[in-house]
Amino acid sequence: MASYIIRRLLLVFPTLIGITLVIFFVMALSPGGISAALISREGTLKPAERKAMENYLNERYGLKQPLYQQYLRWLNKVSPIGVKTPGTGFPASMKVGLKVPDLGESFIRRRPVVDLIGDALPITLLLNLIAFPIIYTTSIMTGVKAASRRGETFDVASSTIFLALWSVPVTLAAVLAIGFFTSQQYPHLKWFPTNGLHDLLSDDMRFLPSFGPNGFARGYLLDTAWHLVLPILCMCYADFAVLSKLTRGAVLENVVADYARTARAKGVSPKNVLYRHVFHNSLLPLITVAASLLPSMLSGSVIVETIFGINGMGKLMVEAVFQKDFELVLSESLIAGLLGLTGYLLADVLYAVADPRVKYDE
Repeated sequence: MASYIIRRLLLVFPTLIGITLVIFFVMALSPGGISAALISREGTLKPAERKAMENYLNERYGLKQPLYQQYLRWLNKVSPIGVKTPGTGFPASMKVGLKVPDLGESFIRRRPVVDLIGDALPITLLLNLIAFPIIYTTSIMTGVKAASRRGETFDVASSTIFLALWSVPVTLAAVLAIGFFTSQQYPHLKWFPTNGLHDLLSDDMRFLPSFGPNGFARGYLLDTAWHLVLPILCMCYADFAVLSKLTRGAVLENVVADYARTARAKGVSPKNVLYRHVFHNSLLPLITVAASLLPSMLSGSVIVETIFGINGMGKLMVEAVFQKDFELVLSESLIAGLLGLTGYLLADVLYAVADPRVKYDE
């Protein structure tokens, strides 16, 4: 196992370089270029002013250099081991050494990328840390119960409901939820807020709910939960069918295996056979799906965040791509790629934990 982990870790670096290299050249070779995207934000300029601005931007960001030099300069900046360049803080006697990685500055927003990610990441993590437990708990419980009652009413009903929910696009579901549950017009119900994560007056609220002279005050915590209801529902419902069917299929495959029949023949209760033996050996497909959790928690839900006006990582990434913000897109891709590779490595380790028959050193 140790040698396998070391080999996988050594493959992380060339894989990340390949990911960022492809993204860099796709954006660099797209029509318009970065300078055009930057100039378009400056409003209407005269031809001479536009030319002067373009020259300034090309000089400032090194956009006239060959593409491989631009990429190597960025790679040197984000790497913990780099070559000495002006402003890196290396001692004068050193040309190569350890340094603090620098994700750079956003071309469009003129802010450090670390600050932008620091603002958006907690919001996306909050959404996912609430949504993922709901998705996996509901799917696993219903999948196991459906497998234990194969062909019965619960199995047919849960499969039908989840497949019906899965067939509804998230975009449509989010728009309908806003239309029916946030509108003041009859017969719609204004049960939830339209967008955002907080009320406009949330800064003046107490943290916990309380009763005051004006009656019940929901407080900052309850106000946040109130705003999260519709986005969380839209993030969860579509995944129930996939994971529930996956769990059901894995359990059905193992419940007829020889070891399960032997356990039942020895007098082990059906409940113990199902949960202590069969379910334990049905975890491998779920571990495979769970490997995508880490990058998903970073990338966020683009559709949900956009429709509900939530400034998370998904919305930030889409805006950066459309604005051709090199530094921000490459940094987010680097972090997402690193988390994705880490997730798959953890999945491989969990395979061996869940099933002792899995060996990597042979």
